[in-house]
Amino acid sequence: MKEKIIGKKGSGALMLLFYFASTAAAVLGLVWAVQEDVQNIPVMVGTIIWLSIGWILLLGLKVIKPSEALVLTLFGRYVGTLKEDGFYWVNPFCVGVNPAAATKLNQSRDVTLSSSQAAAAATAQALLSKKMSLKIMTLNNNVQKINDCLGNPVEIGIAVTWRVVDTAKAAFNVDNYKEYLSLQCDAALRNIVRIYPYDVAANVDTTGDGIADEGSLRGSSELVARQIRDEIAAKVVDAGIEIMESRITYLAYAPEIAAVMLQRQQASAIIDARKMIVDGAVGMVEMALERLSQNQTVVLDEERKAAMVSNLLVVLCGNHDAQPVVNSGTLY
Repeated sequence: MKEKIIGKKGSGALMLLFYFASTAAAVLGLVWAVQEDVQNIPVMVGTIIWLSIGWILLLGLKVIKPSEALVLTLFGRYVGTLKEDGFYWVNPFCVGVNPAAATKLNQSRDVTLSSSQAAAAATAQALLSKKMSLKIMTLNNNVQKINDCLGNPVEIGIAVTWRVVDTAKAAFNVDNYKEYLSLQCDAALRNIVRIYPYDVAANVDTTGDGIADEGSLRGSSELVARQIRDEIAAKVVDAGIEIMESRITYLAYAPEIAAVMLQRQQASAIIDARKMIVDGAVGMVEMALERLSQNQTVVLDEERKAAMVSNLLVVLCGNHDAQPVVNSGTLY
């Protein structure tokens, strides 16, 4: 289906002027035809017919606002799209088509309404207008629970910025382009998330080159979002939709394993901190022994050095402040 743009912005004003002028002439003609000295039956019948059905022409008047479009069909045949803002007149028997007019997604301007209010607003809009919005909109689907590449369940949500670029494809190639977009977002999210671990894991290949890397949902969020955007964009081309951007809005372990994973992260952090403390303590002990040997402040034998090393490591690596003990005797 190829989009056809209908022009002639000023045709609506001309038709409106023609209708008012014709109606005024019909009224004057009817008044003249019913006079007793004239009695012009053909003029009388013609003016009555015009006054009775002439208003049908007004049904062809269409007002298009900026970033709006109206897809028109005539007896089931696509005739074109009013895409530029202006005042138009088209065949009064043309019908606007927008299969997603009554569909409200969890997106901009809709999230502030309750379910009943959103349903009422959607019904009212569907009855009043079949216009299709060309504005940039943001779809924020519900948070999904998906298993990452290690089998851990994670909860993730994305926000996708999109707009309609081909109204004919959006109206006729898919049943409902908004629902189609929502389903493709869910499918692409599942397809990409299963490739990555939640956090950096060993021996995991996320690029497909056969080499383990450090890609993860938490550390490579921009790369993951870009891949999700590309996959969605490839799927919605036939629906006339352009994907501008996608962003991860929520990422966490599923509740059933969140506590365990938190303990695992805490244990890993404690081990890393202990390693750093021990490395620093050993370095300080080595520096102390080296300085004492250089300055010959104290001459220590191997046993005294071992005792000093033990005491310093206890002081430097302990969780609590050291309690000094004064030794008034000797080691022997």
